[in-house]
Amino acid sequence: MDLFVIIALLVIVSAFYSYINARYVKLPGTIGIVSIAIIASIITVFIDSIDPRTAKYLTVLAKNINFSSTVLNIMLGFLLFSSSFTLNTRRLKKEMRPVFLLSTLGVIISTIVFGWAFYEIATLFGVHIPLVYCLLFGALISPTDPIAVGAIIKNSRLPLNLETIISGESLFNDGIGLVLFITILDFARSGDVNPDWVKAALLFIKEVFGGIFLGVILGYIAFRLMKSITDFQTIVLVSVALVMSISVIAAYLHFSIPLAVVTAGLFAGNRSINIDSNEHSHQALEKFWQLIDEMLNTILFVMIGLQMINLPYLENYWLIGGIGIVAILIARWVSIMIPLMFLRKIARNTIKNVNILTWAGLRGGISIALALSLPYSSYRHILLAGSYFIVIFSVVVQGLTLNRVIEASIPKHESSRY
Repeated sequence: MDLFVIIALLVIVSAFYSYINARYVKLPGTIGIVSIAIIASIITVFIDSIDPRTAKYLTVLAKNINFSSTVLNIMLGFLLFSSSFTLNTRRLKKEMRPVFLLSTLGVIISTIVFGWAFYEIATLFGVHIPLVYCLLFGALISPTDPIAVGAIIKNSRLPLNLETIISGESLFNDGIGLVLFITILDFARSGDVNPDWVKAALLFIKEVFGGIFLGVILGYIAFRLMKSITDFQTIVLVSVALVMSISVIAAYLHFSIPLAVVTAGLFAGNRSINIDSNEHSHQALEKFWQLIDEMLNTILFVMIGLQMINLPYLENYWLIGGIGIVAILIARWVSIMIPLMFLRKIARNTIKNVNILTWAGLRGGISIALALSLPYSSYRHILLAGSYFIVIFSVVVQGLTLNRVIEASIPKHESSRY
């Protein structure tokens, strides 16, 4: 299928699903679109089994989209830049300690706990998966998804400090998650039980610090260029060029694209590009990137739903999905509880904060993209199916009930957005 036709069909389907949700379903944007896309994909699979011609275009569209490459190499940079550019950096600095602990130590703990829990529960139900693949599953599903998080929490009643923590964590935790994913994947391929920690450490340093350095340099250059002009069209083009140039250069140098884009977004977003009091270029640029964020979010979650058409059939779908959901909730709770015990400010309300942060830790397209990037093995379909179930549960169930969890955890007289 021609590239333009793929893009056109994807935009048309996204617009249609978005209209149906806004006009009739009336669920929160992301949740409604995901729900409609999933239902439509299930109906498409059913129709395709009866008469392939009827569901031809949706089926062909789903099969022609390289979801993993599109998300990780194209869409992710724009979505992360928009989130980081509009993030309140003053609040982020205030909550930097919990954000740092959760995005590093928390991901490691979650990967280990999830891998162990999934292995034990799956074995209990007669599903035998090597522990290394369970840990690999944990590495790709443990980092919270900044795109899903940003789409859901903006309509939630999260206290401002917890909103900042979960947003900041989701922006920064891909570095350690990606290193864990690549390292464990190498072990799974080679069968080596002795980890090469030196190699893992060097990879971490190169990916993380190289990405941050690149983001600062290009972010500074772009900021100075935008600040030196008043033409808004050119300012927008410079910001778009910034994201694209980071994606190209970081991919070539094998730096972390997400961390580079986030760093550039935080750097540029924290400084006003207005050259005098009569200009409002910075505010207008924020609105532009908010619009880009909302449009790409819609397309991304439509793509997630469409990919269900390609999901291979497994007899134990529901069992794998159920085990994965239980394991990730356990892992998320433990991975938050342990780091936050070291923080006095958060620890005074530890239990209620952990409950909220656990339920607000959503997974999304990045986890599915990583699962789809796995090389073929006898366990790939299991990890892919489990990832879909966790992501769907995360976005739909956790997204719809997040405010109820907040209200149950924090009394009304304490629930102001401080």
